[in-house]
Amino acid sequence: MIKNISSRLALMASLLLGLASCTAIRSEQAGGSAYRVVKARANADSVRWNDYTAKTVDRLPGAVMENPETGAFGGWKVSPSQATGFFRVEKKGDRWWFIDPEGYPFIHRGVAVFRPGRSVMQQSSLEAKYGTRAQWADQESKLLINHGFNGTGAWSDHQLLREQQVPLAYTIILNPMGNYKAYHLKRFGGKYEEAGWQGYRFDLVMVFDPEFDDYLEEAIKPISQYANDKYLLGYYTDNELPWKNDALDRHLTKLGAEEHGYSAARGWFDQRKGMHATVADITDEDRAAFNAFYFETYMQKVTQAIRKYDPNHLYLGCRFNQEKEELSSREIFEVAGRYMDVISINHYRKWEPVQAQMANWEAWSGKPFLITEWYTKGEDSGLPNRTGAGWNVPTQADRGYFYQNFALELLKSKACVGWHWFTYQDNDPQDLTTDPSNRDSNKGIVDSRYNPYLPLLAQMKLLNDHVYRLINYFDSGKDF
Repeated sequence: MIKNISSRLALMASLLLGLASCTAIRSEQAGGSAYRVVKARANADSVRWNDYTAKTVDRLPGAVMENPETGAFGGWKVSPSQATGFFRVEKKGDRWWFIDPEGYPFIHRGVAVFRPGRSVMQQSSLEAKYGTRAQWADQESKLLINHGFNGTGAWSDHQLLREQQVPLAYTIILNPMGNYKAYHLKRFGGKYEEAGWQGYRFDLVMVFDPEFDDYLEEAIKPISQYANDKYLLGYYTDNELPWKNDALDRHLTKLGAEEHGYSAARGWFDQRKGMHATVADITDEDRAAFNAFYFETYMQKVTQAIRKYDPNHLYLGCRFNQEKEELSSREIFEVAGRYMDVISINHYRKWEPVQAQMANWEAWSGKPFLITEWYTKGEDSGLPNRTGAGWNVPTQADRGYFYQNFALELLKSKACVGWHWFTYQDNDPQDLTTDPSNRDSNKGIVDSRYNPYLPLLAQMKLLNDHVYRLINYFDSGKDF
């Protein structure tokens, strides 16, 4: 448990003191019309490079001031709302915000997987540079804060950060379905004959299993220890579950008649189309309606468990990621909006988020969203950069330009309440215990020996230090 909240508040205030100045960043080009051009390709094996525009704060038309005075948690000390002592969300006018425990509007700028590295090289490098994990937490949290970050994302070492009273708003991923999948696998000899890339049998989430209900209760119960922690932003339940468009077809054709998933789908379909309807009678409207029922079954179970054991903190969803499935589904987002406080989205394979798509997410759900994974890889890192969904760019500075361009579009949307860069530390190609998608790439803000990528961080800081004034900039009607 946190031993001294007041000391954490004091440390946050002192670290944020430098953000209170009002230095302006002015366009380097007359009228701000000449933005940077960055080359990018899909990965190191891709021959084709393409040119992309990268908008950055220093080249916006006009001047943008630095962040104004901020509170102990990093919220903007302007127009305070009701302070509840915990983070919550609120829509002010046409813009969504986190509201911090003091009642100030807040945009969460985090780094995911903020924890000491696990490979042999990363552990030996940590000992050589910091001595202890506690010293790592102290020094590296200051690295984040000094570059304008105010929080951490999924898979971070939140227990270590709490022990060291690190003043960063953190998130926790609970992973009940992911862990139940591993438990369920034991019945099939350690792997499924037919599994999608997330490892689920037939790409079906086992929401109808009574055994999942029992497993869920035990998985969620431990969160009661965090119920009074002011620095906890909220919880994710899982990551990138396979919400397939044809889930109804899969339940009825791939599962045995004795399985709970089949029974639930058959009962739903009989009620909708009659007992004599067959798979050949399924329409796209049926598929969309079943997906709403299927997804809502999961939502009801996980949110009930979270509210039971921690009624104080936000539910941040289950980290959507599939472009042509849940991210394009009105029905999924409508259900999400009834249960999630904030919709978490891992956003890949686009140079920048699309305004029309972000508008749909808000319109369909009535809720704000949080980007929980995104990154790009620099080919000057010396790493192979063959794996992962992020773009490859030539240099660390280009990674920073990508960060600014992407975040500017998020801020322009008015429905985005924050983002988490993926990830804190580069992959170690020598660590063969990781999954192949996280093995050989420059995703971090530091390398495997804890050396920071300063050109990247400089560009991140330039954006992060201007977030609240950039919101003023866009909300006053200005554009790129």
